[in-house]
Amino acid sequence: MSTFFSQLVAWQRHHGRHGLPWQGTRDPYRVWLSEVMLQQTQVVTVLDYFARFLQAFPTVADLAAAEQDAVLALWSGLGYYSRARNLHRCAQQVVAQWGGQFPDNSTDLASLPGIGPSTAAAIAAFCFGERHSILDANVQRVLSRLLAVEADLANTKAVKVLWQQADALIPAEASADDMVSYTQGLMDLGATVCTSRTAHCLLCPAQGECVAHQQGRMLDYPVRTKKLKRTAENWHVLVVYSAQGVWLQRRPEQGVWAGLYCPPMFATEDEALQALPAGAAVAFGEPFKHVLTHKDLYLHPIVVQQNQAPRVAGQWVQGWAELGLPAPMRKYLQDLGV
Repeated sequence: MSTFFSQLVAWQRHHGRHGLPWQGTRDPYRVWLSEVMLQQTQVVTVLDYFARFLQAFPTVADLAAAEQDAVLALWSGLGYYSRARNLHRCAQQVVAQWGGQFPDNSTDLASLPGIGPSTAAAIAAFCFGERHSILDANVQRVLSRLLAVEADLANTKAVKVLWQQADALIPAEASADDMVSYTQGLMDLGATVCTSRTAHCLLCPAQGECVAHQQGRMLDYPVRTKKLKRTAENWHVLVVYSAQGVWLQRRPEQGVWAGLYCPPMFATEDEALQALPAGAAVAFGEPFKHVLTHKDLYLHPIVVQQNQAPRVAGQWVQGWAELGLPAPMRKYLQDLGV
């Protein structure tokens, strides 16, 4: 397995991705921002958000000084909003505890909010040439096929062993430039060649060494027995608006859309209607579905135009577009024209 590193470095330099806006830099701020945005999000989706964030917050100090609502508003539509809150907290901690400079090693980087061990390894490799492998879900898949890992990667001990094997693939003489190409190569291989549904083995630089390919069992790896079950919920959304704005409340700090502004949500239609004065003119909007990672939300809008505030916690907001709102509610309010 000693040639895997050099093969992947050469392959990435000739066939990997090179035109992404966060490549070709060793600025930890830009690399960190891109890595957080790319967690569970497609590259094509991240491109515009990355540019807008850099325009609004050119440095980590600018991000740290921003209001959280401004950060959440720019993040709206990317999903997994805990990433945005941790992004803001991390920037503040980098400024307060590290003098505005990101630490130069994966151990210290992983101590910051929202930076897991694999993200820390990516930043340390790209920016500081640290010899430590990343091991996100894509890389777990690539290496579990390369090595034909039979252990269940739903088990943290198995992942720890795989990480040790991943580090062992990196030669002691690997240069900082090699680590950049190798780390990007792992990402590119998992994203474009060795994918979850298809293994394009003819395009893979490690075909000759891949044990799963030799076995003809590429799609049997990685082994994961623990799978989350999808659930579904019905939410009744009370959309009350007037010349004063839209009635919004802040979601709890835990759970779906934590910390975001949103029209009041209710488990039943009756509960939503009870928050309105008697005789209020109600329009029932067309229900629509919003898909989360492991949950389907069926949203039932109840639209009311009135000057009287509903009997539920919240406030009139005119500049709601500048706040952090869940993407489906932002779009609904835009389409409603309020």
